[in-house]
Amino acid sequence: MSSKNKIATEKEEAKPVPVPKLRFPEFKSAGDWTTQMLGAVATIRTEKAGDNICVPMSITSGVGLVSQEEKFGRVIAGDSYKNYLLLKPNEFAYNKSSTKEYPEGFLTLYPGTELAAVPNSIFTCFRINGDSPDVRFLNYQFSGNLHGRWLRKFIQVGARAHGSLSINDNDLMALPVPVPTGKTSVAEQQKIAECLSSVDELIAAQARKVDALKTQKKGLIQQLFPREGETQPRLRFPEFRNAGEWEETRLGQLGVLVSGLTYSPDDVRESGLLVLRSSNVQQGEIALDDCVYVDASIKGANLSQPNDILICVRNGSKALIGKCALIPEGMPLCTHGAFMTVFRAQMPDFVFQLFQSDRYQRQVAGDLGATINSINGSQLLKYEFSIPKPEEQLRIASCLSSLDAWISAEAQKLEAFKTHKKGLMQQLFPSPGEVDA
Repeated sequence: MSSKNKIATEKEEAKPVPVPKLRFPEFKSAGDWTTQMLGAVATIRTEKAGDNICVPMSITSGVGLVSQEEKFGRVIAGDSYKNYLLLKPNEFAYNKSSTKEYPEGFLTLYPGTELAAVPNSIFTCFRINGDSPDVRFLNYQFSGNLHGRWLRKFIQVGARAHGSLSINDNDLMALPVPVPTGKTSVAEQQKIAECLSSVDELIAAQARKVDALKTQKKGLIQQLFPREGETQPRLRFPEFRNAGEWEETRLGQLGVLVSGLTYSPDDVRESGLLVLRSSNVQQGEIALDDCVYVDASIKGANLSQPNDILICVRNGSKALIGKCALIPEGMPLCTHGAFMTVFRAQMPDFVFQLFQSDRYQRQVAGDLGATINSINGSQLLKYEFSIPKPEEQLRIASCLSSLDAWISAEAQKLEAFKTHKKGLMQQLFPSPGEVDA
């Protein structure tokens, strides 16, 4: 061990920290909290997968370990599988890849029951030697980036080796872990883990509800719009069952395109005219978490209007091409960037729902081909759809928009549960500043 690591180890062996702001009644008089150095309670695992039958794993930041087959649709380990690190149930895996949410790398518990394996080039694996810290209790602290706040002091900006962050395992093992003291320490850890686990179950149930509603809408759209080659949908509202066949038309007959603004980094301002980009399209809605502004007097900007349909027509990610959102009432003064376009429709609510249909998705996919990551505006206007009379368009749009509003409300509940959990964790663990001080 280097002198630097030795100093860090000695310094962080045990340090009292203030008790959390929120404590369960049975533990309020149980004593103070302290820190345990991770290396004093954990052992790094270096055993290779070898001839063991294992599930090759990858990692999704903020989610956890997932099988390569689930993440990539196939096992990508290949011949390197035998050199993967062996990972056993209730052991931890630290991925040294930087992500937006976890710039110092993501660290998580493997909760599975089978033997697993992870790439030895970018992972460090370890196990907890005894009952404390409780692995679920510790995992919640890692999900709050306990390790990242500690490791950032050892990471040089841009320091990478073979695509991963240059993290010394000794620095990881010098991590101070906050734990309760006394005879009830493990019981209190388990109580905290059980509390947060119950919130996770609530979040998972709400997420399933949102997904079920999205699946319901997808199925309803397939019923409410004709299949390709057909002139009537399989499901029709009673008042329109004798209204006749739908008519084939091109998108250009339903509205016009409004081109986007080309601007340079020098045009960007702290405030002014909002420029809508692909990052502002989230789950079919306009999100204002990541905003760019330019001077309001910039030339070439076509101002957006309520009920314009914002469409991503060029992006580095093919998955984003064709994604769209309706611009709502009450938006700040805005335009859209050159990689976006706006479709200004005569019946915007209905056309927006057309853009959720399989027929629209197939036409987008047909334009992209193998290498092209953009849709040409003139080609977009040639997209073909079957549409009913205006009264039936309004009825369909009203039905699907109501379902969209329901989905949005349930999604907001999901985010509220996540925010609640985040606040609860801040109360149940010592604050980061108190631990790192």
